[in-house]
Amino acid sequence: MSTSPGQAPAPTATVVRTGRRNAVRMLPLGIVLTAVGLLALFAGVVIIAGLGDGEPRLKGIGGIAVGLFVLFIGVTSLMSSWASCRSTVSIDRTGLWVSDGTARNVIPWHTLAGVGLHWSTFGRGAKVYSIELCPSGPIDRDDPVLWPLVRDEEPLRPNLPRLRYRLPVPPSSRDAVVTAIRAQVPHLWLGEAERESGHIGAPDQKGHRERVRGTA
Repeated sequence: MSTSPGQAPAPTATVVRTGRRNAVRMLPLGIVLTAVGLLALFAGVVIIAGLGDGEPRLKGIGGIAVGLFVLFIGVTSLMSSWASCRSTVSIDRTGLWVSDGTARNVIPWHTLAGVGLHWSTFGRGAKVYSIELCPSGPIDRDDPVLWPLVRDEEPLRPNLPRLRYRLPVPPSSRDAVVTAIRAQVPHLWLGEAERESGHIGAPDQKGHRERVRGTA
């Protein structure tokens, strides 16, 4: 289901930014960790440069090691925040295009047997939403862009497969996404359903790594 380099959503596609909220949440943590890492690294260098041999030097080496580790986590978090901020979903007559900020792929409508909206409660009165895209045939659960969306759960209906795509959408974008999907493929719409709290779940990180390495 990979796309060619020249392929892109239509100019008239409905485009929704899906990662801005997560980016806002992750950005402060990345900044704090980066600052802590730099301070620890600086302190370690000062200790080594100013106190000669012996135990202080070991403390300095430890400070540098800790600083590098925390700095790596902080910078990685900042990079992830930047990519997440640019992640989008575009909906046109071809399908639903997913961009993670660095790469893009499409889930064509003709490969789907149904599309629905699920929601669950989160905290006090808040709701989280997801678009459930059920394929009509086999899918590549390790596609470079789409694999984080794949879920293996009980089928929504007896004639649907276990594997499907789950696309989290911000509450503010719910209506826009649903309206665009129903305008393009009304015959695929399965409606809206409430799920248990925490239904979004998480990607199968371990399984993905094993399958990509060919060890599963």
